[in-house]
Amino acid sequence: MRRGLVLSESPVLSNIPVVCEVDLAAEGKHQGYLRVPHSVHRSAYGWIGVPIVSIRNGEGPVMLMSAGVHGDEYEGQIALAQLVRELQAEDLRGQLILLPQANASAAAAGTRCSPIDNGNMNRLFPGNARGTPTEVIAHFIEEELLPRCGYSVDLHSGGSSLFYPPTLLRGQGHTPAVAAELKRLQAAFDAPYAWVFTGGGGPGSTARTLMGGANRKGVIPIMAELGGGGAVDPAILALTLRGLKRLLHSIGMLPDYTADAPQGTRELHSKGSVYAYDTGVFEPCKEIADPVTEGEAVGLLHRLDMPWLEPVPVLSPYNGMVLAKRVPGPVERGDAVVQVADDAG
Repeated sequence: MRRGLVLSESPVLSNIPVVCEVDLAAEGKHQGYLRVPHSVHRSAYGWIGVPIVSIRNGEGPVMLMSAGVHGDEYEGQIALAQLVRELQAEDLRGQLILLPQANASAAAAGTRCSPIDNGNMNRLFPGNARGTPTEVIAHFIEEELLPRCGYSVDLHSGGSSLFYPPTLLRGQGHTPAVAAELKRLQAAFDAPYAWVFTGGGGPGSTARTLMGGANRKGVIPIMAELGGGGAVDPAILALTLRGLKRLLHSIGMLPDYTADAPQGTRELHSKGSVYAYDTGVFEPCKEIADPVTEGEAVGLLHRLDMPWLEPVPVLSPYNGMVLAKRVPGPVERGDAVVQVADDAG
């Protein structure tokens, strides 16, 4: 059986400075912290605590669920915290490892990047065991947690600047077997949309994301974008919890769960983002799922310091539909204001 689909002993990685308070080989439900060394003026021998929970019950699939890789993305953090409280070892078959606040310093600050080292964790994999705290956490995830697993689910949202409808993200699969499994996971999560990457992923991935790390370790990975705008949407949170339980049930990890009828998923390919080329206040002309044609204005940029000037139309270079849109009004040159996608085919 492929490595990671059943429980195995921990890799021996003596060069990793992180101390894991949870015995990941132990049966039952256990919680604690990854202790990431952080020596500062206030605390010479201090550490950053990254919450980690292991729920393990015998032989079976092993899945890592993570959220808070970006600290201002909340639905995933809350959904995983709720799973921590709800699930007991007897509910599961196999092992579920949960990281509700993977970049704990960013999550505590409610920011995309860590205020300690300005680290954007999802641009730093495979990390560095002797690097900054964010690099050290990324390295621990890729080298210690992912090699145990057969599956990885990494939960995101648009954060403070963007809003996404509930959207699953996946690759096309580097083998027919992986492609089929990714499609099955997509159907199980049952989000309204799925953003399908054009690449297959696999062990040769050079992506500096957690999904890239999972591909490098032979793990079957999916991601999700779930709302955003620096707020929590109750409907999206409920859909997230539903999707996670349906995922666990689909691979045999939550055998007593009864899945409801699927609602269906629209598969998309991203065409690209539309950017502001001036500084001002952005007024959107399009909403999520609205059609967009090449050359059409997706919004107006108001230069309020020069109120005698007409607003500048922000034109789409793509045909398709609005998959994500900017939430804050103020923008600067280079800010993405809309993401355009089109049906996969």
